[in-house]
Amino acid sequence: MIDSFGRKINYARIAVTDLCNLRCVYCMPEEGIEKKQCVEILRIEEILIIAEALTELGIDKIRLTGGEPLVRHGFLTLVEKIGSMEGIRDLAVTTNGVLLPELGQQLLDAGLKRVNISLDTFDRDKYTKITRGGDVNRVLHGIETALSLGFEQVKINVVLMEGFNDDEIKAFTSLTIDQPLDVRFIEIMPFEGQHAFAEGRFLPATAVLHRCPELKPVTSEDPSAPAKYYQFPGAKGRVGLIEPLSHGFCSSCNRLRITADGHLLTCLHCREEKDLRPYLGDKEMLKQVIKKEIDRKPGTHRIGDGPLMERDMGKIGG
Repeated sequence: MIDSFGRKINYARIAVTDLCNLRCVYCMPEEGIEKKQCVEILRIEEILIIAEALTELGIDKIRLTGGEPLVRHGFLTLVEKIGSMEGIRDLAVTTNGVLLPELGQQLLDAGLKRVNISLDTFDRDKYTKITRGGDVNRVLHGIETALSLGFEQVKINVVLMEGFNDDEIKAFTSLTIDQPLDVRFIEIMPFEGQHAFAEGRFLPATAVLHRCPELKPVTSEDPSAPAKYYQFPGAKGRVGLIEPLSHGFCSSCNRLRITADGHLLTCLHCREEKDLRPYLGDKEMLKQVIKKEIDRKPGTHRIGDGPLMERDMGKIGG
């Protein structure tokens, strides 16, 4: 699919649940999100209908997100069925890593190719604080599991926060020297419900380069990737900078998002959504609706004062 700005849209992020086993402060409010009724959340069969429509329209890369996708009942079946769809060349998941030790091998066997793991600190107390009760050792075990199983790619996503984890930048980047993984630093974004937390914690991703001047730029194999990549001389992995606020990457954006309740977002910060559920009984109509929304995909996201998006990040899908 080509949108009205000439961008090739071939990447979909599908949230398979709004539930999570953590409560990260920049993702959801302290009381958690309002749990939706089961009938409001897409069934596995409905997710597959949308995935099939997307692949027939030219989507060849799908990432499964949540909430925490690994808590979704039937997730392994979903991975297997999407991975076997004609046209899918890349199937990935974004996870907090907590359940990877138990499910990693099954996910690999089901056809999952790549794993992104969210980790913002190595410090046990800070991790417990920012996740409101999580255990960082379980995540570290999950990372070790993913690397040992031999997924095609393992990435660690770090939300960069001044005064919280900027003192750990070197510790994170050093992981890439001896391990074949990418560590990506993501600028914190103010979403509804977390704007107060994000206020004053923004740190441009270029701070990583100031702390690690040995890093050298490298060419990404995917020109539409949001991260700019760097590498230590002789390192096995890479360091990525994702800068949605300070530099942006809208001109090469190739993605769309499906929320767990079946709404299509053509931009992470778009306030307009399209409910796809009324069209699930007619795949051709569903495809027409998706194409129409792609034509309306904005050229850039809104950057200004206040929240960029009325949904919490936990309600959108990571």
